[in-house]
Order: sequence, then structure tokens, then C-alpha cells
Amino acid sequence: MGEVRSKQAMIDKLTHEMAVIKRLKFAATSEAFSTHQRSLLEEAIDTDIEALSREIEKLAPPAALEREKQQPKRAPLPADLPRHEIRHEPASTTCSCGCQLKRFGEGVAEKLDYQPGVFSVERHVRGKWTCTACQTLVQAPVAPHIIDKGLPTTGLLAQVLVAKYADHLPLYRQESIFARAGLAIARSTLGQ
Repeated sequence: MGEVRSKQAMIDKLTHEMAVIKRLKFAATSEAFSTHQRSLLEEAIDTDIEALSREIEKLAPPAALEREKQQPKRAPLPADLPRHEIRHEPASTTCSCGCQLKRFGEGVAEKLDYQPGVFSVERHVRGKWTCTACQTLVQAPVAPHIIDKGLPTTGLLAQVLVAKYADHLPLYRQESIFARAGLAIARSTLGQ
């Protein structure tokens, strides 16, 4: 702590000196130096300002200089919610070259749904099919969503909007209702 205090004192001192030098350089015309005095000090002031800037940057803690923006982590949907699986497959499993496509995986997207009084999860499973002869990949297209890459389905969005605007239920009350049902949806998320 003593080292931190001494570094902070040095930063404060250098910042004050830099402010004084800048005030001398950029002062109002009534406080300014004569042309002869200015030419003598101008060079020294510029080098002093640069040296003080480098010294402040060197003494500043590295955590304050390099802060990376952290991406918010989305909490997984609770495992105890009922899940309804919806499968999306391509219309044809025959490639344009005439070969039979082979299934090699699938993409799963979970969406949070709400029907009055009951939360559920819609699992959209899109099979991935590939042709070994021509190396093509076929997968059913993603159905359009109201919020791209979002978790809510139209049922949940309709519930929030009807409760807010038709039933005059504020978001903080909806937040507590959803928390009682076992799913904590933040008020900021509901508002957005």
C-alpha cells in the first residue's frame, strides 16, 4: 500500500506540474510572455510536457490502461423445464450430383417459450447432411425469429407485452412473477 500511495503522489505531482506548464504555454494574452521569453521557453515546455506524459503513462497502473470489454454470459436455461423438440430436415436428402446425403451432425438452438402459467423450451434441431462425392453440406434454413439469436419465442414476447401494456403490469412485477416460476429474467432484458 505504501508503494501505491507513493506512486499516486508522484502521479499527482506530475499532473500538477503538467497543468502549470500548459497554463504557461496556453495562457491568455495579458498573462503571456513576451516574444523573446516565449521563444526561450517554448522548446523546453514541449519537451517537459512530453517527458511528463511518458512518466505518467509509465506510473499509471496497467489495469487502468488495458481494460477489455467483457461479453455478458447468458445463463443456461434450467434443465427442469419441459422441452418440446422440433426437427427441421431438408426437403430432399439426395445431392444435386445424384448421390445420397449422409447425416453427420445437427445444430441445436433452444428458445424460451411461455404459455399462460407455464414456461417451456423449444429445441429446434436442424440436421446436417453431407455428400461424400462432391463435399457439399445441406441443412434446413433457420426459421426467422423476432429477435435474432435471442432466446424468447413469440409466446413469451406476447406475454410480456400484453402484461405490460394491456394489463398495466410493470416490469419489476413481471420479473418477480417469472422468478417465482423458476426463471429469473432481468428487468433490463424485459425492457429491451
